[in-house]
Amino acid sequence: MAASSAGLCAVVRSIKNKRSLHFLSFSSQNVHNNIFSGSFGTSACHHAKPQIKRKASSRLVGVVGLEIHAQIHASTKLFSSSQVCFSSPPNSSVSFFDASLPGTLPVLNRRCVEAAVMTGLALGCTINKRSLFDRKHYFYADLPAGYQITQQRLPIAVGGRLTYSHLVSHKHSQVVDKCVRIKQIQLEQDSGKSLHDSYRSQTLIDLNRAVGVGLMELVMEPDMCCGEEAAAAVRELQLILQALDTCQGNMSEGQLRVDANVSVHRPGEPLGVRTEVKNINSARFLARAIDYELQRQMAIVESGGTVLNETRAFDFKSGQTVPMRDKEGLQDYRFMPEPNLPPLILYDRKTVPGHVDPRQVVLVDQLQEQLPELPRVTRDRLVKTYGILPEHTFTLVNTDGLADYFVDVVQQTRAEPKKVIGWVLNDLLGLLKQQYLSVSQSPVSASTLAELLDLLEAGHVSSPAAKLVLQELWKGSGKSARQIMDEQDLGLLRDRSEIQQICRRVIDSYPDEVGAIRAGNRNVLNKLIGQVRRETKGRADPQLVRTIMEEELSQALPPGQTT
Repeated sequence: MAASSAGLCAVVRSIKNKRSLHFLSFSSQNVHNNIFSGSFGTSACHHAKPQIKRKASSRLVGVVGLEIHAQIHASTKLFSSSQVCFSSPPNSSVSFFDASLPGTLPVLNRRCVEAAVMTGLALGCTINKRSLFDRKHYFYADLPAGYQITQQRLPIAVGGRLTYSHLVSHKHSQVVDKCVRIKQIQLEQDSGKSLHDSYRSQTLIDLNRAVGVGLMELVMEPDMCCGEEAAAAVRELQLILQALDTCQGNMSEGQLRVDANVSVHRPGEPLGVRTEVKNINSARFLARAIDYELQRQMAIVESGGTVLNETRAFDFKSGQTVPMRDKEGLQDYRFMPEPNLPPLILYDRKTVPGHVDPRQVVLVDQLQEQLPELPRVTRDRLVKTYGILPEHTFTLVNTDGLADYFVDVVQQTRAEPKKVIGWVLNDLLGLLKQQYLSVSQSPVSASTLAELLDLLEAGHVSSPAAKLVLQELWKGSGKSARQIMDEQDLGLLRDRSEIQQICRRVIDSYPDEVGAIRAGNRNVLNKLIGQVRRETKGRADPQLVRTIMEEELSQALPPGQTT
């Protein structure tokens, strides 16, 4: 445990001045008891291939609600000055308060409060101007205080909506808009991390995350019906949090963790017994876990069995959910008001008392003005401005920096945006994925790609040859697209006599194909044209090649027969 007496004194001094500061507070209601107290979605959904067979005549439908824990992007913890750093050595960022030493007190992190308010505003929530903190008691080794500071009575934000787009059809080319209600957003502290060593039969505790790393718990109403819808909602939320910079949203690092509440029932009947699938750290795994759990429950109900109210985990190797613990007995968390934290007060510019320094409070209207363009607005703008397909905007927006790259290329080239999008999504993004690079690490800048597209648009290079130029540009030699085209003789070949000689050579080399054309199979002509393109490395003018090839073949065909 790394801590210093000076750091502790700073915490204590801050606590002495704490009650004169006015921030925003937030509480939550008991999620576990009330998560399904609302309407639910029953729309059709394209499930993954079922892993458990069931009768096709079943009218059971799925009901899915989510609880999402988003780690707030802040340099220090929620209630202490300890630094937040992923993958730092175990127990290297733990203050006296984090370790729950007697006499230490919490000091609320203003950045975490602002992050929660901005997230609530972006999701259309009502921001509570007064909120409260509570203690949630339970005993576990990675929670040294024996309780978690959360918001059970009055959350910081309530009643929002998350609108997301769901791609359906076999080619995922149809966009369907969906909406899920946000029940509440609450601030709470994270617990520590338990590392289970089965070889030595012991459990090790890392408190770097404990009693402090700020979390926003977002509770979604059960408005979804399948895994794909839930995964789409999580991806949209991830993009919103990243745009706001309130959470980095890296699920592989535990910055965004999802609990799925799943049940099945027949329309018109009460909701079924739900199970909770805990701590899913991938949108893809979330979809698989929910779809498997729905099929499992449907099979149980159809066979006359009873679904148990339990907590389950998802085993990504087998693609199945496995039992963790039952939830039949109601756990008493013994909620009580947090005595060391006063109510948090949030203001607008017009409501700040005269004796209060506006710089010492959180102002809702000021944060509203600071909200950036949200992903959904960005996608709509790209469609309206550049005329690209809605499904293309998902890849542009979902890939960090790709939308800006696309816009930069369009602004610097004469090529149409619809042509640019193909090069960006297919060629550039394909190369980035091959080498696991981000857009910011691309060896080909937007201006360089724009120059290459201008050469293609002006007819100086063919499309296949342009792809070869792009491959050379990717090597990072520092040469321009035109230099590579000239040095490697990749410019468009328009010399009729030279192309004619190549066409005759190809015709002589493929007598069987020529015979098929004489027999009336015109599709074989494309094969011969392809051979010409290979011999010229894609440099030959494709229209000129076809014209010459048809002329040459017509001379070899019987009278009255044409290609």
